[in-house]
Amino acid sequence: MDNIYFDLDGTLTDPKPGITRSIQYALRKLDREVPSEDELTWCIGPPLRASFATLLGDDGLADRGLALYRERFADIGLYENAVYPDIEHVLTELARPGRRLFVATSKPAIYAKRIVEHFNLAHHFATVFGSELDGRRVHKDELLAYLEAVLRVYNRYGRRDNLFKARIKILVKERGADKFRDEVEAEWAHLKDGPATLISEEVERVAGRFTRPAYQVLRDESLRTDARYAFPPFQGWLKRNVHPHKVPGYAAVTLSLKKTGVPPGDVSADQMEAIARLADRYSFGELRVSHEQNLILADVPQRDLLELWREARALGLATPNIGLLTNIIACPGGDFCSLANAKSIPVAEAIQQRFEDLDYLHDIGELDLNISGCMNACGHHHVGHIGILGVDKNGEEWYQIEIGGNQGEIRPGQGASLGKVLGPSFARADVPDVVERLIKCYLEHRDGDAERFIDVVHRIGTEPFKEEVYGHAHQRPSHRPEPAIA
Repeated sequence: MDNIYFDLDGTLTDPKPGITRSIQYALRKLDREVPSEDELTWCIGPPLRASFATLLGDDGLADRGLALYRERFADIGLYENAVYPDIEHVLTELARPGRRLFVATSKPAIYAKRIVEHFNLAHHFATVFGSELDGRRVHKDELLAYLEAVLRVYNRYGRRDNLFKARIKILVKERGADKFRDEVEAEWAHLKDGPATLISEEVERVAGRFTRPAYQVLRDESLRTDARYAFPPFQGWLKRNVHPHKVPGYAAVTLSLKKTGVPPGDVSADQMEAIARLADRYSFGELRVSHEQNLILADVPQRDLLELWREARALGLATPNIGLLTNIIACPGGDFCSLANAKSIPVAEAIQQRFEDLDYLHDIGELDLNISGCMNACGHHHVGHIGILGVDKNGEEWYQIEIGGNQGEIRPGQGASLGKVLGPSFARADVPDVVERLIKCYLEHRDGDAERFIDVVHRIGTEPFKEEVYGHAHQRPSHRPEPAIA
């Protein structure tokens, strides 16, 4: 199976609070009786216009009810839901070379994309498909046929003959969005009501495959205040590498593969054997790989955290740097990849060594730094707070720096964004110095410890950072031509 489609509501996320409260809001505005949230659960799934027609007993008022619903849902209800347990694990397990995952929902696409990005799931999916606000493609059977139409148009006109242009975004740009849309619509007209129809029996069959671990009934531990845990190394790890869990008494733990001196995301065979034993002992035998190139034990009893930390530390897997500058995402680069224009691993190592002081890292605060060795962007450089892209200039390796990218609103503040190129590229030896100057500029301009690098970039813009790195406009180098980057 090369393509897998996921519904959003009820499959990836539990949307009940956001949907039911927004319906209640609309009903109040219309001076109608307001059922409880539980009494409105039947509205989750079917097209909302039809639900409003039933609730209001007047098809003529359904559009008004839907408009009022969207008035609240677009700003508030959109985020009043939660990702189901183990979804991240399932998506990671299903993703593999040659396989693509899609979201296909009857929810308007503009909302579906924001939800997927908000919960940091967007990187798993090739595309998010939904209905239109005007009611088009509101049924799921239509969505699947429409997805097939998109793929057929791509298969017909896409540049599969060119390794660097075999992307749907390039096809859309070359043919133009309007022409591409018309071609998809024409293809869809032939596929509508065909064998791609999704039936309820199939949904139920797949839903039955999702099972939860046999959680024990546990109480939450006093990890921050209990004297047993009150020593700095463990508390530092607890702050950076341990994450909240929906089930009382449990936690999710990230095993950091970003120890200084080791390629980002690298782990030895002996370490993997030991990690498998940790998973068996502490997390129902399950281990997950994150897109940040770390490993996650998703279901660890809080009472076992201290012992797990001791074992992980002995294995070199407890560096408390998750979310910090040295938690670098980096592709294999020119050391291993034939597509790369430049090496990534030596750059990552040089930056890690420059910022090895954990106290200084914590002073800097949360910062994502991503490195890609070529335009294929396997290191996600374009969504790093600081992004580094390897480029080839006359057979030599150079590095282009971007700032202001963000993978999504994984914590309150700046949403998803693409980084902006700072200026002319740098030789490899200069990159750690450039990063240090960017950090210096950030620390000088931030309002306080709580304001992150990404927040400062979006508040003051890129110009102060350019001046810190290149000097003032009249001092900046202009003699080095920049390569064109797609």
